[in-house]
Amino acid sequence: MSMMGELTYFLGLQIKQDNKGISICKEHYTRNLHKKYDISDSSSVKTPMVPPNNLGPDLAGKPVNETSYKGMIGSLMYLTATRPDI
Repeated sequence: MSMMGELTYFLGLQIKQDNKGISICKEHYTRNLHKKYDISDSSSVKTPMVPPNNLGPDLAGKPVNETSYKGMIGSLMYLTATRPDI
């Protein structure tokens, strides 16, 4: 292996190194998710659903692209696995 310079970006992680240590930032990854899945207009809620709440099929809703949906869920799972504070 050869040294290719300072590591600044890896697997969606922005990596910053200084004399205090190494810090990892997910801002760029998160912004890309907002653009890719068009969720920039979303708003957060403290409790998304009051339990117990049984969800049934939304027969009046429009069909969702399963591949895109699975990709979005996987991306959000990766984001939360690397940032446990969200």
